[in-house]
Amino acid sequence: MDKVRLGIIGYGNMGTPTAKEIIIDKQCPEVEVTAICDLKQERLDAAKEVFKDVEGIEYYTDVDTMLSAGVVDAVYIAVPHYDHPVVAMKAFEKGIHVILEKPAGVYTKAVREMNVAAEKAGVKFGIMFQCRTNPLFRKMKEILSSGKYGQIRSVNWLITTWFRSQQYYDSGAWRATWAGEGGGVLLNQCPHQLDLLQWFCGMPEEIYAKCSVAQWHDVEIEDDVVAVLKYKNGAMGSFITSTGIRPGTNRLEVALDKGTVIMENNTITVNELSVDLSEYTGKEPTHIVPAPQTTKIVYECESNKISGHCMMINALAGAILRGTELYATAEDGLNELTLSNAMYLSSWTDSTIKLPMDEDLFYEELQKRVATSKHKVAEETYIDAKSIFA
Repeated sequence: MDKVRLGIIGYGNMGTPTAKEIIIDKQCPEVEVTAICDLKQERLDAAKEVFKDVEGIEYYTDVDTMLSAGVVDAVYIAVPHYDHPVVAMKAFEKGIHVILEKPAGVYTKAVREMNVAAEKAGVKFGIMFQCRTNPLFRKMKEILSSGKYGQIRSVNWLITTWFRSQQYYDSGAWRATWAGEGGGVLLNQCPHQLDLLQWFCGMPEEIYAKCSVAQWHDVEIEDDVVAVLKYKNGAMGSFITSTGIRPGTNRLEVALDKGTVIMENNTITVNELSVDLSEYTGKEPTHIVPAPQTTKIVYECESNKISGHCMMINALAGAILRGTELYATAEDGLNELTLSNAMYLSSWTDSTIKLPMDEDLFYEELQKRVATSKHKVAEETYIDAKSIFA
């Protein structure tokens, strides 16, 4: 095999541009799109028109038929959140490799089951956390993982650049509902930041959060969140996000023993201390108290020429063809979702959640909200709608 035959499941907001980047822009030289699947015939008709001059693409309205046709080695899944684990497991049963759009699912119980199925099937399985391909974030990871600045003392991420209008939420009956979408800003807008947070700093041990429902919009999900994190070494952190602020701020500040690393406006600034705080006793003469800034190092990073989605798909192809590593694995998908699930559960129960969390309790609390949701099932589902909440 010199090329991976790829199927795209879900020709919507994510699947449409990704298909174009692969097929027309040719950003994935080791990948050939051989199938596109969507429940809506009008979307398939649109795809057929766009790719009318491209040979070898089969079109399907049924996932099972496509997966059984023997026309794909791997699939990119971009369907409603609740369907993510179910469609992925259908692919695993056929020995088909998967790259799954974020988030990995809505609740960790289903994602954990999905990850076990992938391991048993022996397939390659990645999560579409394409921000990991961004040079800025990779540089941040390199700095924090180098050990040069010691252990983390605090981490604070303020990400309020997610403004959404009421029209956005009203654009689909499934949006902003517990039964249709499964969550709000944490599940829809922030999975990338939550993934990067655990990639940069590791998983916390405790989480306490307040998730305001309908703070700024007529919705049934959260649109404003403040969370406090506690790590194994005692370091504290915060994660603040909202879809009701304009223009907003995107700033990550990580304080370490020997300096502070700040990521903002596509730039990383490192403020180094002259003294390692882990060795500073406070008894030294005042003139050698750690200076607030002795060295300032600034990293400005340009964007990749290839889209992040295609870089992730290229990595999947490399893993299949040569056994190279993926950018983000099944475990990363579970870790990211654990953070948002724990924030929800903390807010719902007004308690501090220790990790690993009580996944059964989260599922029970989620079902309470699903039961009163205005939208009872996802309007587009790739499985029997009755089984979504079984």
